[in-house]
Amino acid sequence: MVTIYDTTLRDGNQGLGISLSLKDKLNIAIKLNELGVHYIEGGWPNPTNVIDTEFYKEIKKYHLTSKITAFGSTRRPKIKACDDQNLNMLIATDAPVVTIFGKSWDLHVTQVLGTTLDENIDMISDSINYLKNNVGEVIYDAEHFFDGYKANPKYAIKTLMAAYNNGASTVVLCDTNGGLLPEELQDIFQEVLNFLPKDVKLGVHFHNDSGCADANSYLGVMLGASQVQGTINGYGERCGNANLCTVIPNLQLKRNMEIISSHQLKLLKETSVFVSEIANITHNIRLPYVGKSAFSHKAGSHADGVRKISSSFEHISPKEVGNARQFIVSDQAGSSTIVEKLKNIVPNIDKKSKEVQLILSKIKQLESEGYQYEAAEASFEIIAREILGQFVNPFEVIGFRVIEEKSEKGGIFSEATIKIRDDKITVHTAADGNGPVNALDNALRKALVEFYPSINSVSLEDYKVRVLDETKGTAAKVRVLIESSDGKRKWGTVGVSKNVIEASWLALIDSMKYKLMMDKLKD
Repeated sequence: MVTIYDTTLRDGNQGLGISLSLKDKLNIAIKLNELGVHYIEGGWPNPTNVIDTEFYKEIKKYHLTSKITAFGSTRRPKIKACDDQNLNMLIATDAPVVTIFGKSWDLHVTQVLGTTLDENIDMISDSINYLKNNVGEVIYDAEHFFDGYKANPKYAIKTLMAAYNNGASTVVLCDTNGGLLPEELQDIFQEVLNFLPKDVKLGVHFHNDSGCADANSYLGVMLGASQVQGTINGYGERCGNANLCTVIPNLQLKRNMEIISSHQLKLLKETSVFVSEIANITHNIRLPYVGKSAFSHKAGSHADGVRKISSSFEHISPKEVGNARQFIVSDQAGSSTIVEKLKNIVPNIDKKSKEVQLILSKIKQLESEGYQYEAAEASFEIIAREILGQFVNPFEVIGFRVIEEKSEKGGIFSEATIKIRDDKITVHTAADGNGPVNALDNALRKALVEFYPSINSVSLEDYKVRVLDETKGTAAKVRVLIESSDGKRKWGTVGVSKNVIEASWLALIDSMKYKLMMDKLKD
């Protein structure tokens, strides 16, 4: 069995432009659990990293089936493992799995760590032995292994044996600098197998600095690796890591390995887009399998061929990874995706029905304007139920005004005035807040709570702004994502506009509408 080890929350978070909050990490972990990855590495808990330390406390509340994994390093030189604060913090997370990295390259041992080769072996042995006596499973990441093997193969193998002999369940060969080429991997991996006992479980962890991380991950499994480490969308330091959104379908669809269930595989594109939205990174439309253009065809021989025989220009069916075929000129595709999303609303709806086509047309129109619904399912559901005749707007927005005033004392005052109509009753009210969006939120609640007391339970959990066209500077469109909760459920909504206040307002309105819609459906 090949296991998938996701390190998006730690290694991916080290990528340029990515800074995940605690809430972000929890949301992504829940999504990765749905996808079915076997290990979710949450981060490196230590005294200076509050978010990662808190993650392990909070994630316990969700009872995920994926194995939550804490990450750290071997003990420091010249101290006992039991006295190493970082190792003890790993144990304190109460995570079922701990992964630690150690040095395999003699250059790093002597010139970076500043210790001896023998002491480094002791650091690996002591750390794993100590952890193994306190944690259910210990994984060892052999950092810089391939560079280390090229420089001093006997010593690099010795570090692996130190980990194996002291109880590491999996020994992971890491190309930390990302410069390894596939033919080098093949030669070194096969040599390593000759040196190690037959029962050693090997994993692989590749960075993408030479553009070979995905290919090397695939080849590593073909050579005998039983674990692949990587990140969603290949996020990570410098050029990133192996992209699990490519690695998983390559193994499952090309080599018939059951990595995750077929149902979970259909969540792959959704997961890819979700993580990019939460990370506030524009989704790469040209990603294999999960990119928007992965199964796109312009008019001409390609489009004609696909219509006749899909395999003539597609290496797999896009449905297998949750993607959709689209013909750029005629724009015919996507009804299957809509039907999949509608399963919880209308379980047996026909994808050829008028309602599905209307929903598809509406979503495509909005997506062309910059909307995305992977992280805003509540906004999607409002649109769908409205077209299906299952939703009527509970209130009408007549207008709003926001005032920002900077005083001589240096403070900024935000006030929002709104006017809404409910059942022919017009409410005109105002509220201040900590910034314009908070002021709008407060004013909207103040207006609605008179008619709908349950609005009081809604809280804004997260707020993100994405610039959609950076070349237009301050005149660019923005997409606002809001996550809300009423203490029992959570939902995401989206708004798009050239005005960030209007985009925020649209997302806020959807949030309140969704709450009222769910209350009514429950009744």
